[in-house]
Amino acid sequence: MEIDELETSELIVTYSKIIEQLKKRHVIRTKNLLGDLAEFLVIDHFTKNSKLPNLQSAPAGTKNVDAISRLGDRYSIKATSSNLTGSFWGLNPPGSSLPETQKFEYLIIACFDDNFQLVKILQADWNVFLKNKSWNNTMKCWKISITKKFEESCQIIYSRLEKIK
Repeated sequence: MEIDELETSELIVTYSKIIEQLKKRHVIRTKNLLGDLAEFLVIDHFTKNSKLPNLQSAPAGTKNVDAISRLGDRYSIKATSSNLTGSFWGLNPPGSSLPETQKFEYLIIACFDDNFQLVKILQADWNVFLKNKSWNNTMKCWKISITKKFEESCQIIYSRLEKIK
């Protein structure tokens, strides 16, 4: 099938069929297409790389955790096609004197281009997350800005631009 030759209506039907097939294959579970793709691709990448922990999806509805390793480490997986991650809920607000309860051991950020192609996977531990989180005043939650400084504090798990050793 030459996609360039399809009528617009045929493209829409094809897109719908692709989404349906991705749901059947358990790649997509919600209406958050990019988030679901990130979780699937990250878990798949970790599972296929013998140097990385074997991950499995966390049970549906698990707060702040999207995957768990065989050793019990908790992973929060975020997707982005910009320089900001999605929201982190359930953490103390700025200025709180309460100790922060650790929600996960590792933050994984799957970075995509505008065409849903995976560009890189970054991994940060809990302490790097705490040092780099910033408050979203509008949403009243935390986020991560993916800056050069932040990236330098992360482990690059995958990059389509370079070979990772």
